[in-house]
Amino acid sequence: MAPCKPTQQGWVSSSRNTSASAGWNCRQPRSYKGLIPTEARRRRFSWLDPRTLWQARRNEWIARFLVNPVNDERRRWVAAQRRRSDVPKDFIVDRSDLDSVRFLILGDTGEGDEPQFALVPQLLEIGKDTHFMVICSDVVYPDGDVNEYLNKFFRPYKDYTKPIYALPGNHDWYDGLNGFMIHFCGAKPSERSLGRNWILRRLWRKAARARPEVLEQCRILRPELEEHLRQPGSYFVIDTGPLKIIGIDAGINGQIDHEQGEWLRWISSSSPKPKILLTGKPIYVDNQYHYDEGGIEDGATKVDDIVRMHEHNYVAAIGGDIHNYQRYPVKVGNSGLASVPWTV
Repeated sequence: MAPCKPTQQGWVSSSRNTSASAGWNCRQPRSYKGLIPTEARRRRFSWLDPRTLWQARRNEWIARFLVNPVNDERRRWVAAQRRRSDVPKDFIVDRSDLDSVRFLILGDTGEGDEPQFALVPQLLEIGKDTHFMVICSDVVYPDGDVNEYLNKFFRPYKDYTKPIYALPGNHDWYDGLNGFMIHFCGAKPSERSLGRNWILRRLWRKAARARPEVLEQCRILRPELEEHLRQPGSYFVIDTGPLKIIGIDAGINGQIDHEQGEWLRWISSSSPKPKILLTGKPIYVDNQYHYDEGGIEDGATKVDDIVRMHEHNYVAAIGGDIHNYQRYPVKVGNSGLASVPWTV
C-alpha cells in the first residue's frame, strides 16, 4: 500500500533534511492516483471556481463584518454533548495507558483532490507506529458540508486504523459546525438556521441535510471508536502518560467563548505535565506575533497569556490555517526557549 519510505533506516528527525525524509523516494511514482475516488476525478477542486469562492467566503464575510454566531453555536453544541452519558464532562480523552506517545499532526487537508491523496502513502508509512492523528483546522473545504466528508476525509484516511481527532477551522464552521460534530463527536444532525438574528436567518448558509447513504458509507470506512477514545467536542484534551495535548476551537475569527476560556484555564493548571497547544489559528505567522488572535470572549485575557504562564508548562503551540510550515523558537519568561511551530 505504501510505495514510499522515508529512509532505509526508518525514522528521521526532520523532513527538511533530505528528499528521502520528505517521502520523495518512491518505488511506484503516482501510485496514489488509484486512491482518488472517481467522483473527485470528474470534478476537481479549484479555488478559481466562482462557486467555491462563494461557498467559502459568504459566511466568512457575515461573521467578520455583520454578526458572528460562532460563540453561541459552540455553547449550544457543547451543552448538547454534556447532556450525553457517554461524553466525559471535562472533555478529556484518557490515553494514560501510553507511557510514550507518537502522533501525526495534519493541517487544512480537506480539498479531496490530488494534493491530499498524494501524501497518503507517505503518511501511512511514516505514521504506521503512531497512536493517533490530529487534523488541525479545515477538515473539509470549502464549507464543511456533512456529505463531503466521505471523499475528503473518510476515503483518504480509510487505511489509517488508529483514532483520528480534529479541530475545526473557519471553513468547518461555515455550516454551523454540523458536519464536524456529526462525524467527529457523534452528534445528531442539525439543519436549524443559526440563532434568531434576521441577518443569519436570511443570509447564513444553512447546513446541508445529511444523506443516510453517505453516513452509512462513512461508518463502513471508519467504524465508530470505542466510547473512551471518541472525541468529546470541538475542543478537548488527549491526556497521555507523559504529555497533555490540548486542542481549542478558534472558530472563524480566532476567538474562543468564555466557557471554553474557563475550561482552558482549568485544564492548563490542573496538572504539571508538559503540554502542547493545538489551535486552528496560529499566534505567530510570517514572523509576526498575532497577539490579537486567540482572544477570549468578555475578557482581556488571550490564549497566549495562558500558554505563557510558566506553571502551566506548555512546551509548544501548533496551529493550522496558513498552508505552509513555519517554526519559531520563542523565549517565555526566564524558563528558556519554547518551540512554537505553526504547520500547514
